[in-house]
Amino acid sequence: MEKLTCSQAKQIKGGASGGWIVAGIIAGITFLVGVFDGFTRPFKCR
Repeated sequence: MEKLTCSQAKQIKGGASGGWIVAGIIAGITFLVGVFDGFTRPFKCR
């Protein structure tokens, strides 16, 4: 196994892209707001 230098390690590409991370955070916030809204303003079934 070869040990990488710091500059070689920084050139490795992989993992989640920034756009998907931001989309996941926004989706999580939207879900939590919906749950909070459901507890504070429950609507009756029609």
